[in-house]
Formats: sequence, C-alpha cells, structure tokens
Amino acid sequence: MKLKKTYITLSLVFAIAIGANAQLEKWQKGIVTQEFLYDKAPFPSCHSATIVETPTGLVASYFGGTKERHPDVEIYISRFVDGKWLTPVSAANGIQPDGKRLPTWNPVLYQVPGGELILFYKIGPKPAEWWGMMRTSKDGGKTWSDATKLPEGYIGPVKNKPVLLSNGNLFAPSSKEGKGWRIHFEVTKDNGKTWRTIGPIDSNGLDAIQPSILQHGNGKLQILARTRNRALAESWSTDNGETWSPMAKTNLPNNNSGTDAVTMKDGRHVLVYNHILPPGELAKGPRTPLNVSISKDGKQWYAALILEDSPISQYSYPAVIQTSDGMLHFIYTWRREKIKHVVVDPSKLKLKKIKNGTWPNMKGYSAPILTETKNEEP
Repeated sequence: MKLKKTYITLSLVFAIAIGANAQLEKWQKGIVTQEFLYDKAPFPSCHSATIVETPTGLVASYFGGTKERHPDVEIYISRFVDGKWLTPVSAANGIQPDGKRLPTWNPVLYQVPGGELILFYKIGPKPAEWWGMMRTSKDGGKTWSDATKLPEGYIGPVKNKPVLLSNGNLFAPSSKEGKGWRIHFEVTKDNGKTWRTIGPIDSNGLDAIQPSILQHGNGKLQILARTRNRALAESWSTDNGETWSPMAKTNLPNNNSGTDAVTMKDGRHVLVYNHILPPGELAKGPRTPLNVSISKDGKQWYAALILEDSPISQYSYPAVIQTSDGMLHFIYTWRREKIKHVVVDPSKLKLKKIKNGTWPNMKGYSAPILTETKNEEP
C-alpha cells in the first residue's frame, strides 16, 4: 500500500511538470536560439551577466568563483566567434597592492560608438563598501588595458548598461546600498575620463536600486528599478535626466531581484524581470519565472515571453540588448551554475495585456517551487 501511495505521488509530480512545460512552450514563441555560454568553467558559481554588440561580435561578461562575496570571485569575459561562445577568460580580479584579495562584482559592458569597449566592474567586500573600476579594449574584448579606479565615491553603472543620450551625455544608472537604498546617476561626456553625479532621486519612502533607463524621445526618460517593496519602481525625467520625479511603485511585481530594460529601434520598450510576488508580505521570493514584457508608453505593459520557469529557482539578474539586425538578446543567471543566452525575434512575439499586475492565463501554469539553488544571495 505504501508503494502504491508513492507511485501516485510521483505521477502527480510528473503530471504537474508536463503541464507546466506545455504551458511554458506557449509563451516561448519568438525564440530563435537558446544556449549556455559554456559547458565547463574554472569556477562553480556565476552571476550578474552583461552583454554588448561590438564591431567584432557579441561579448558577454559576468562574475564567477566559489560563490558570491568569496574573495576568489573574478570578472570573466566570453566572446562569440564563428557561431560559438569561446571559453571564459578572466578579465579582472580583486587582488590589492598589498596582496589581499577581495571579491569582484557586477560587470557592465559598454561599446563606445566607433571607439573602445569599456568594462565597468566593482571591487569590495560587500556592496555597501565596493568601489568602481574600469578597463578598456580596442579589439572587442581580446585584450584589455590596465585597470583604472573611478573617482572616489563613483561605482559606474551598478548593474545595467549606460545609455548615450542625444546631447552626448553617457548616463550610467547607479545606486548605493549603504545607509538605505538610493538611486543616482553617474554621467560622463568623455567615456569615463571625467564624471559628475545627478541625484540621489527622491526615494519617496521606497527602497530602490539597480535602475535601467528607457528613452521616450524629446528628452523624456524613464527608469525602472528593483525594490524591497514588492513592486517595480519608476521615475521620470523630461530634461534628459537632469531632474527626476519622486520614485513611485508600478503595478508590476518585484521579488527583490534585478531587472533590465531597453528601448527598441521602433520606440517600444522591453522589460525582462521575474513577474512574481514573494509569499505573504515578504520582500524577497523565488527568482522564477523569468518574464519579458513590452510597452509602447512605459506604463501599460503586455506579456510577451517567459524565458524560463521550473520548480528550481534562480533565473535572475537578466540583461537585454537589441542588436543591429533587430534581434533581442537576453542573458541571465541560470541557477547560479551557468549563464544562459537567448535570442528572440521581436516581430514574432504575441502580446497579451497585463491587467492589475497579473500575468495573463497563469492559472495552472507554474509548478510549485520545490527547491532553492545553492549559493543563493541577496
């Protein structure tokens, strides 16, 4: 009798998994390619990926090591050459002049139009104490300049890519986590030689970090940010980012995990994030599923795609770009074990309106969260 009960339980689990996979497939129209950046790497854990298109091809970066915060964590680079991702190569570490080793964090890549590739990253024992660094490459990430420390108090783009505005300002969306979570911007007109700060933005009682920038034209900008308030937060500017409205909640959920966004060539906006509320009143919850939404105005969002979902958590810290051929490229942490890259044709996406912050047709979709992955960090 006991054996029969076990059999029924297993059957139910498999049925749930099969049903979830069938529903997931319905949300994956438009996917052209999905692949891991590597099969094997010299590190067991990785996180916080960034991707950029260079004149010589795609380049990705992320941090890898024993686990987040461990002193052996380094910044790695992967280059896409002749249709495949090459073996990860270390591009930066946290070894100090006195020999002490500190962890590295959150790389961000930026390709200067007609110029060098910039790698921004951080060094420090924890986010409240890290500082900004940068290196440059003249050959699409094959070789790198010596590391340069950003001016005192600057960290560069904290997670998401900087945006070049029509007035020549390179706007790096940034934030600090020391005495409360606050968003600010670090601005340069000379690709990192000199900097100035805008902000911090009026938090309006919200704990927000890691913003991404959307461009609405005529100097109008919008940011979307991670929070500890169970919702994505936003702020708006009408003067090319010199002043910003107080932070406010959107109707989209947030599980206290990173997001990213980009404005496409056709003017529409793409957001990639975990569309899920944590249990009860908690700020943090499982980092699955990983969703993509699209909007014309940055206010009304439409469900477009589910990149990943399973009973195992941790599909997180995504980045998104649109390449010169019009394709969308997503890159994200896959269970802290690998970095995944997904190419999407935006013309193939089927959109459904998100009403009251609820992903459409979710009834019976997600399998229960059965386990969390190792190396889980804030």
